[in-house]
Amino acid sequence: MKIAISTGGGDAPGLNAVIRAAVLCALHRGFDVYGIQRGFGGVLDEGYVLRLGRNEVRGITHLGGTILGTTNRGNPFRWAAPQPDGTVKEVDRSDELVARFRALGFDALIMVGGDGSLRIAYDLFRKGLPVVGVPKTIDNDVSGTVITFGYDTAVTTATEAIDKVHSTAESHERVMVVEVMGRYAGWIALNSGLAGSADVILIPEIPYDIRVVCDKIREREQEGRHFSVVVVAEGAVPKGGGVTVKEGAGAGTVERLGGVGEQVAAEITGLTGKETRSITLGHLQRGGSPTTFDRLTALR
Repeated sequence: MKIAISTGGGDAPGLNAVIRAAVLCALHRGFDVYGIQRGFGGVLDEGYVLRLGRNEVRGITHLGGTILGTTNRGNPFRWAAPQPDGTVKEVDRSDELVARFRALGFDALIMVGGDGSLRIAYDLFRKGLPVVGVPKTIDNDVSGTVITFGYDTAVTTATEAIDKVHSTAESHERVMVVEVMGRYAGWIALNSGLAGSADVILIPEIPYDIRVVCDKIREREQEGRHFSVVVVAEGAVPKGGGVTVKEGAGAGTVERLGGVGEQVAAEITGLTGKETRSITLGHLQRGGSPTTFDRLTALR
């Protein structure tokens, strides 16, 4: 049997552990394993498929990222195709992908990805492509899972950052707003905020009222606590409002969230007069060596 493995969507700590485990298990059963580089584009564009053996996956469990590379711009059903006039148009290359997959002689695909990549994998399965999906995301928002690998590392990184922010916030007697990832789920914000003793935590699941946030800050001032730490999920929304979008969806891409931390900080300053700074952790939460928990989860 000839198996292909691919990683898609945003990177997450633990991807290399999954690749290693899948390759070693397949080799143990006498299967041939090939890695598809750069997501689905590695099949559509020749030259990005490589054979994986023991040497290729030796010593990669502790490494962040993915040795195969990844992208969140490679949806074969919404492929971004440059046009002669310089514009970009969405085209459906899914049939071409399936045909190419079969031409390469693959019997099955192991797709490691988040909700977006797994949706694509399911649609490819409906086209007759044998697929095994492995849920991956730092956001911990894949349906049917209890916890996804990558999340523990991300929330640990965020917690460590909040711990550091506490000291500078207290020293300067200011409000610090920390924006964390998670898209439309508040797991990272909630648990890093709780672990980091944040004073206010804003998550997408509960629309916030900025006046209530400011009341909490004023309350702390009256208690002699002249600083506050506010943790905001990137998908947090005010009551009656929508998410803050950094970059809208384009051909073959999804919208990028971001900026709500700066928005909340500006509103706090305007309503309380308190000096407020915003920090966005961003891709720090995706990078680095996975925690023991994420390694073991991925290796299973």
